[in-house]
Amino acid sequence: MTAATGNTTDSTEGSGAAEVLFERRGRLGVITLNRPRAVNALTTDMVDLLLRQLTAWATDDAVATVLVQGAGERGLCAGGDIVAIYKDILHGGTRTAAFWQTEYRVNSLIARYPKPYVALMDGLVLGGGVGISAHGSVRVVTERTKMGMPETTIGFAPDVGGTYLLSRAPGQTGTHAALTGAHLGAGDALFLGLADHYVPSEALPQAVAALENESPEAAVARYAAQPPASVLSGQRDWIDTCYATSDAGEIITRLRDWTGPGEEDAHEAADTMAAKSPTSVKVTLASLRRAAGLTLDEALAQEYRVGIRFLAGPDFREGIRAQVVDKDRNPQWKPASLAEVLPGQVDRFFQPLDGGELDLQPQPDLEMTEADHA
Repeated sequence: MTAATGNTTDSTEGSGAAEVLFERRGRLGVITLNRPRAVNALTTDMVDLLLRQLTAWATDDAVATVLVQGAGERGLCAGGDIVAIYKDILHGGTRTAAFWQTEYRVNSLIARYPKPYVALMDGLVLGGGVGISAHGSVRVVTERTKMGMPETTIGFAPDVGGTYLLSRAPGQTGTHAALTGAHLGAGDALFLGLADHYVPSEALPQAVAALENESPEAAVARYAAQPPASVLSGQRDWIDTCYATSDAGEIITRLRDWTGPGEEDAHEAADTMAAKSPTSVKVTLASLRRAAGLTLDEALAQEYRVGIRFLAGPDFREGIRAQVVDKDRNPQWKPASLAEVLPGQVDRFFQPLDGGELDLQPQPDLEMTEADHA
């Protein structure tokens, strides 16, 4: 992305420079995700490196601020490498479980980071890309931002703390975003509480240069501009009314019955939800409702339980096959309808794992406090 330009004042730190680059520029620690052909999708090696370097920089007096950005022109991060996840599912899913253990530790660390953590959310920011950006303390979007949690499209549910973030969005707008998997522009990302500042993409290099010696507040404020309006903020009437239930079938009925302003959008949302994995829709809705009363770490632990159950079920594998592997866009969900997904089946996704719970391994020596973006 354009912000990847600039003068490097220190050599690359750590190993694995092919997929993640770490640099010091003045007092700024720069993380560049470096898989541009894959829109910087996260691999196990990448999250291992992120955890190691972020932990080191947290107590490094030479680093005052940390910045994360993506290489290339397409986006910060398109999420986890789901082709790798698909291949692992075919062999039992153990590598994916280990990947999530580290990825969620990174998400938790970012939310508690003791130094300003600046995320340039330019271009695509999906799934795991949300996890490494939206938990930060200074979150910047641009006119090119396309953000979202599209997991229901591939037979999964929002993770990386996505249920925590979206459950705290205004009214039912987070529920709408999670169940439909909608791509969100800069205005909606700001409205939902997933971002803080709007900076035109052409100004990102200058903003990054300013971060080398200035506070994030001063550097970002200098280049910030008036953001575009939020579409979702003007759709609250039908969104808040139709999604104000914990029954997914009832939500679709309300959307299809909606008349008046927003009618076309409501009907489109109903059709979009109806095409998703019925199991994913019901589990996602239950996850959001439960996450509203949880801390971030508790939500991550819940998402991990849910994810492990999806690894063992048919829809996650089938969703990736249909959308990414074979690309026929014709998934065969099992069960095929919301009515066939019984309450007991949904509840089982949230049951404790026997000896295999998420281990966030807190590090009290960092003296971190959780960032509050509610």
